[in-house]
Amino acid sequence: MNAVSRRSFLKAGVAASALAGVNTLHAERETAAGLVTLGKSNVKVTRLALGTGSFSGAIQQQLGQEGFNRLVRHAYERGIRFFETAESYGNSQQMLGVALKPFPRESYTLMSKVTTNDGIDPRAKLDTLRRNSDTEYFDIMLLHWQHTGTWPEDTRPWQDAILEAEQKGTIRSRGASVHGLPALRRVPATDWLQVAMIRMNHKGVRMDAEEHDADVLGNVTEVVGHVKQARKAGMGIVSMKLIGEGVFNHEDRQRAMRFAFKEAGVDSVTVGYKSTSEIDEAIDNLNLALA
Repeated sequence: MNAVSRRSFLKAGVAASALAGVNTLHAERETAAGLVTLGKSNVKVTRLALGTGSFSGAIQQQLGQEGFNRLVRHAYERGIRFFETAESYGNSQQMLGVALKPFPRESYTLMSKVTTNDGIDPRAKLDTLRRNSDTEYFDIMLLHWQHTGTWPEDTRPWQDAILEAEQKGTIRSRGASVHGLPALRRVPATDWLQVAMIRMNHKGVRMDAEEHDADVLGNVTEVVGHVKQARKAGMGIVSMKLIGEGVFNHEDRQRAMRFAFKEAGVDSVTVGYKSTSEIDEAIDNLNLALA
């Protein structure tokens, strides 16, 4: 090889290596607006979600429809594509449906949660929730507020109804939100589950203890252990109560984000907001945690 050819060859090699390095760095970069797949559900969500259930939705409803529209629009423009609501959030369902109307349905992921009371027709209730949210389908439907150790057996009719809805295309994936250690301990071995919504923060505030409604700190170590078991079983994990139901200061909000993703290993977190500045802060905090 002559000198010119050798120099050209070396330059090409260096350029290729540099480009490969740039591509690798780009591929590895994780952000709050980046998409992740929730385990075996195959549903993609952004790492950060917009929740509508702060104090059962009262905080979001106080904004009024126009104020809430601005909040949702800001989240969407900042790259958030994961939105969640629930039957128990009352008018938040309808408000979110209105706020999301300007955006293509296939461009975002919508999750709702159904209350599994006895004496209710599950199929009719799921249809009601679709009408409330003004949507043809839910990407994720969760059995809401499972708080007993027997919930996998107790909710069989609701599980069957969700499976039927999946066959019809009105629900794409399924899961449960759990409260209390007895309920959480059943999650990793419950094959029906594709997605688990689990309370998570570094301080154990509003997290799972032996009694689901006890006013005590949760057992952070045990909760994290069950999250890891559920992930190993192929489930996607969405965490809630990340900011201790609004009681954390800025430093603890940052620590909570870092803990959830770097130590607990959740896939996504949902936070309820009342202002665009809170959305911006959550995005910044999560991007910092992922950096």
